[in-house]
Amino acid sequence: MEEPTPSGRVPAPSAPASSDLVFTADFASVTQWVAGRSWAYPDGGPVNPGDGKLDHLVPDADHSRSGVFRATRRPDGLWNTGLLTTEGSEEAFTVRSGDVLDARVRLPRDIGAWPAIWTWRDGGQEIDVFEYHPDNPDLLEFTNHVRGGGSHVRDTALRPGAWVDLRTEFGTHSVVWWVNGVRAFADPRGVGRHWHAYLIVNLSVCAGRHHPSPATETTEMSFEVSELLVRRPVPGEVADRTGRGRQPA
Repeated sequence: MEEPTPSGRVPAPSAPASSDLVFTADFASVTQWVAGRSWAYPDGGPVNPGDGKLDHLVPDADHSRSGVFRATRRPDGLWNTGLLTTEGSEEAFTVRSGDVLDARVRLPRDIGAWPAIWTWRDGGQEIDVFEYHPDNPDLLEFTNHVRGGGSHVRDTALRPGAWVDLRTEFGTHSVVWWVNGVRAFADPRGVGRHWHAYLIVNLSVCAGRHHPSPATETTEMSFEVSELLVRRPVPGEVADRTGRGRQPA
């Protein structure tokens, strides 16, 4: 195990040990991703006002398929928003217990933007890799909705428009979140041995309940995901995400 830094935070290893690369996101791929609908939204979308969102999901390629997730204002007060999910796709990829997800994202600049990478299946199984709101410019949020728990991290490197490296370890007994190569939070709960869920990447728009809605003059917002990878423990091993390394299965 790595020695803690003077701040008490632990630097991330350069790559998870004894793991295989099982997923490399190609946002343009129609076999990997479905655009503009998700069963995480009521009736599959396109709107979700009960969650404090102004979203109107659209399948338009220019709202998500380049890896730049866009939101554009509509005349009716809602926003056309980009969302991609592996649920319902031909490949139907799911993240599993023990997997490690790495992503590189560019945070949005505009108040009201609500980007996230998260998981979902059968009405739940949600782990938030990250959520961000530019009105809290130096803060990222992490949540384990599967077993309850979560936290946030503040850092001067977090700011509107900044590029951020993220890692999430979906451990059986602990979910661990890393930001820019430093361990930000490890919960004591994990996801359990048999957990699995689909991936979602999207840009929502705040309705003002949880965070401020966009300024009147704002007509377009975006955030970018330049890379998203998932690695999986090799057969015969299980991940122990408590900091003690790996153990035989």
